[in-house]
Amino acid sequence: MNDNFYPSVTWAVPVNDGNVSKLTGIHRDQSFTTWLVATNMATNDIIILHTIKWRMRLEIEVNPNMPLGQRAKLKEPFGQEQPQVLSKNEPIVPSALIKPNANDAQVLMWRPKSRQGEVVIPPRCR
Repeated sequence: MNDNFYPSVTWAVPVNDGNVSKLTGIHRDQSFTTWLVATNMATNDIIILHTIKWRMRLEIEVNPNMPLGQRAKLKEPFGQEQPQVLSKNEPIVPSALIKPNANDAQVLMWRPKSRQGEVVIPPRCR
């Protein structure tokens, strides 16, 4: 399973009347747990070697009226928390061993200030 963390944001107008961008900000707060494991190929037993946790937070202010290259400004944080290798391993939750993985389960939501939010890109797996 390949579940690499690769955050991205679309600059296309996700949900809008016309071709005018209304994106004013991006807020992202995600937590992750990853297990480094070894598998006994004869028995299929999984041995947990390490449990790693980390969090990625991001706040970006966007001014669509500014020229390209000046529209986005990082508000916070200017540095991310480092991943933590736990001193005591946590058990692997069963859902971590099957699809959907995190990348397949992500959803892009558009939450305008003036109306109800809507799903722009649904999860690949349900």
